[in-house]
Amino acid sequence: MPKTSAEVSVICMVRCVTLTLAGLWASAATAPATEVTGSVIDAASGTALPCRLYVQNTDTLTWHFAKSADTAGSALEYRKQIGTTPSVEMHTTLSAATFHLQLEPGKYRIRAERGKEFVPAETEITVGSEASVFQLTLPRFANMPKQGWYSGDTHVHRSLADLPNLMMAEDLHVAFPLNYWVRDSTEIPAASGLVMEAKTIHVDATHVIYPVNTEYEIFTVDGKRHTQGAVLVLNHKTPLNLPSPPALPVAEEARRQGAILDLDKHSWAWSMMIVPVMHVDLFELSNNHNWRTQFGFPQWTIENAPDWPEVERSVAGFTDLGWTEFAMQTYYALLNCGFHMRITGGTGAGVHPVPLGHGRVYVHTGAEFSYEKWVEHLNAGHSFVTTGPLLDVRFNQQLPGTTWLHDSVENKIVMRGTVLSVNPLRSIEIVRNGEIAQSLTIEPERTAEGVWKYAIDVSETLHGSGWLALRCFEKLPDAKVSFAHTNPVFVEVPKSPLIPRRRDAEFFVKRMDEELTRNAGILPDESLAEYRQAKAIYEAVLDRAK
Repeated sequence: MPKTSAEVSVICMVRCVTLTLAGLWASAATAPATEVTGSVIDAASGTALPCRLYVQNTDTLTWHFAKSADTAGSALEYRKQIGTTPSVEMHTTLSAATFHLQLEPGKYRIRAERGKEFVPAETEITVGSEASVFQLTLPRFANMPKQGWYSGDTHVHRSLADLPNLMMAEDLHVAFPLNYWVRDSTEIPAASGLVMEAKTIHVDATHVIYPVNTEYEIFTVDGKRHTQGAVLVLNHKTPLNLPSPPALPVAEEARRQGAILDLDKHSWAWSMMIVPVMHVDLFELSNNHNWRTQFGFPQWTIENAPDWPEVERSVAGFTDLGWTEFAMQTYYALLNCGFHMRITGGTGAGVHPVPLGHGRVYVHTGAEFSYEKWVEHLNAGHSFVTTGPLLDVRFNQQLPGTTWLHDSVENKIVMRGTVLSVNPLRSIEIVRNGEIAQSLTIEPERTAEGVWKYAIDVSETLHGSGWLALRCFEKLPDAKVSFAHTNPVFVEVPKSPLIPRRRDAEFFVKRMDEELTRNAGILPDESLAEYRQAKAIYEAVLDRAK
């Protein structure tokens, strides 16, 4: 049975608490443990690599966690599960050093991963009574920074103290920890945490933390359960002294401080209101329910979903693909209605069963990296989002996010570049104005590291104003979803504007009607007026829809 909004909100408030169920991970030893020493090295240089490490007994299925063998090293355990479901994330992130495991005799599967640019390595070992040693080698198959691309996670709930270890283990270049986080309509972020200095924290020259960021995740109104939703305020300068709702004053203060607004998830109760009212900048195309492990929230906000054929459902609710397409189709609908948001990736790591940077945004900064340039280019849309494959694609030799102004109605866009993927792809598609214009059939080559390389060389014509993007999906077992998606490019033809789709505008108007009814008598009129304002904006879009 679908959960009520209140039940869903409670789930989200307490999601992914660390479990202590017997047998889920190793507890007190029942037999003398054996010391196992391991290392993870770079295939090219032979030097130790920071990494994420999974260790599981193949018979008992218990999880085990490594300790760094270097007194100056670090090892962070991460233990998250959704209830008793298979949505499990149990790993250790390790600095670049050898490490120790205390394991009872038995068989173990060990896997090491590092970000998106190294081929994961896996082995099985048999532990007896004698100490043993093993080594895993990670080949690097892509060097995205050499091509001008640097990755980031815009939704982080890990501590500042943990982030240096995590960012190096995940090879993540930019992180936005949400050090201010409020969940009631009366809470003020400035009172919710320590005063952070608006200065970047450099792990090294190309791995940077920006600490002054806020999440408004409103589950209660005046202390009573009534969900609104979440919005992230990134890159502001001083703690925010405003509660929300209403939403507009927060947006105005964010702009005054040079901040960027990130939608978080598309399906929150207020999401489609804050897009036009707050003029939100970023859309998390990979959000904090896109996981490395099994998708775990099939019923969450299902009552807010449109009845569109692309949004796949099963008897349980959203499938992994259905949830992913719900985000993509909502984003396409917003673009068609004139809201040119830029895509991003955020994991919510620290709350959910997902590693930092699993869903990440790669931003092209050119030959030189700086935090300031990265943020500028993120907001310009020079980016792609990925949970796996790596893209390096140009549109008429320009980066994603480019907008052209043309007088001619017919405009040809040539797309050239490459897709690299550890697993073969099941699809590569050109999206034009929200519809699949082309499904590409490309014979890949295998690189020396054993990954799949697809050469993109295709063109598509836009008739009048419109947009194009490229997306791809990996071919994975168990209906697991892994994808990459470029930010769109846009063509503006003043005499031939893009006509919105009626289904999109009707859905947005319907959502505003539903929220006005749900919030009546609960929100003050100033906040209800924002829903009425958003409805009027969407009704104007509907008037010109086809």
